[in-house]
Amino acid sequence: MVETGVGRLHQRRGAVAFVAANKALLAAAWVVGFALVFLWQSASMSFGSAGAAGGSSGGGFLRLLSAPPPPPRAAPRLRPTAYNLTDFGAVGDGRAVNTEAFERAVETIAALAERGGGQLNVPPGRWLTAPFNLTSHMTLFLAEGAEILGITDEKYWPLMPALPSYGYGQERKGPRFGSLIHGQNLKDVVITGHNGSINGQGEVWWMKHRKRILNNTRPPLVQLMWSKDIIIANITLRNSPFWHLHPYDCTNVTVSNVTILSPVSGAPNTDGIDPDSCQDVLIENCYISVGDDAIAVKSGWDQYGIAYGRPSSNILIRNVTARSLVSAGISIGSEMSGGVANVTVENVRIWESRRGVRIKTATGRGGYIRNISYHNITFDNLRAGIVIKVDYNEHADDGYDRTAFPDITSISFKGIHGRGVRVPVRAHGSDVIPIRDISFQDMSVGISYKKKHIFQCSYVEGRVVRPVFPKPCENLDVYDEQGQLVKRAVALNSTELDYDI
Repeated sequence: MVETGVGRLHQRRGAVAFVAANKALLAAAWVVGFALVFLWQSASMSFGSAGAAGGSSGGGFLRLLSAPPPPPRAAPRLRPTAYNLTDFGAVGDGRAVNTEAFERAVETIAALAERGGGQLNVPPGRWLTAPFNLTSHMTLFLAEGAEILGITDEKYWPLMPALPSYGYGQERKGPRFGSLIHGQNLKDVVITGHNGSINGQGEVWWMKHRKRILNNTRPPLVQLMWSKDIIIANITLRNSPFWHLHPYDCTNVTVSNVTILSPVSGAPNTDGIDPDSCQDVLIENCYISVGDDAIAVKSGWDQYGIAYGRPSSNILIRNVTARSLVSAGISIGSEMSGGVANVTVENVRIWESRRGVRIKTATGRGGYIRNISYHNITFDNLRAGIVIKVDYNEHADDGYDRTAFPDITSISFKGIHGRGVRVPVRAHGSDVIPIRDISFQDMSVGISYKKKHIFQCSYVEGRVVRPVFPKPCENLDVYDEQGQLVKRAVALNSTELDYDI
């Protein structure tokens, strides 16, 4: 009995010693065994389901190990006729230039206008191209994993006349580079997809701009001019040489579920969306992080915009998240000489930016900015929340009218909240460009830097409806929540500036 007990004791000690010496091996064996059991069970369930459905009677385990990835989502047919870009000889390897394939596809679709137009599907791949034009009654559909790449050599980019409402040029006098994807005098154009992207590869352009070695104004990424019934949805735009999306003198434009990305520094003038002399525009459910204004509403520059005389009006911007380390989340101007009216901005979050919402203009612009409403705006870590500036003295040339004073009236802010804002409000008019009928209601913005004048105003007329934090400037009438006047304004028109914002 004793010998038997000693033998068992030695066996247990031997087993313990074996386990201690081979922990890693045993752990690996356990993991493999568990995985095989799991796969066997999964294969058995798959086999049972297949058998019940009359499928194959064997090989379930092998099929599970070698199952291919799920196929890409098929492009929905949005037109009576649809083509794939590869039907026209395109190669999506990021090296072959596919300009001719895009042009042949557009020409083919243009011939279908009387039959409802056509759809061009861009499959997964990297499709390098020079600029090309769209046509009416066309849908450009970018599959998941599809990327249209702008060629970086400027010799492939055509030159176009300067925009008529901007004079002789924006960055350089004379002709300008045309956009990567372009269209003029079109109707019923759709650019959409499963979040495929259009990439302007703007790094080369930004470098040349900084070195001042470009002879012409840089190109936008997507520009549609004198067109109507436009939908741009469910895509990504990135790294434009200049502005990303520029509808110019267009009507009935919808931009929905679009992501726009470029570096927040070192990518000059890469505005996100710039509706310019446009009517009936909806911008919604977008994420924009760029190197200049995320959204800027415009209508021409100085005497040229006054002469062109086409305002931007009836614009709704909602459910947008924006970031602009250099400029502002939502801007109006500074080129607004044709007028801007009836703009609503609601449910917008602006974070990690230099400014939140900004109106900018100057003597010489002429025109008007009126009936602008901001509602439910959230600021998160900004240098300045609300900025109205009337001395933005960049001009097309010296021929501007020194007596062309813009009119700014009926601007309302309601439901403005946030944190980490250095200067919540800076609204500075002038003796010749006063800001009239401005109102603030339900405002609470946490400040990051306490100074005496954190709510700055000059040449401003309007009202505050409590509660408003921080303390508003003395230029405004104060009303309580029942609409009763509490305190009359005191005209304080100092133009002292506390910060360079």
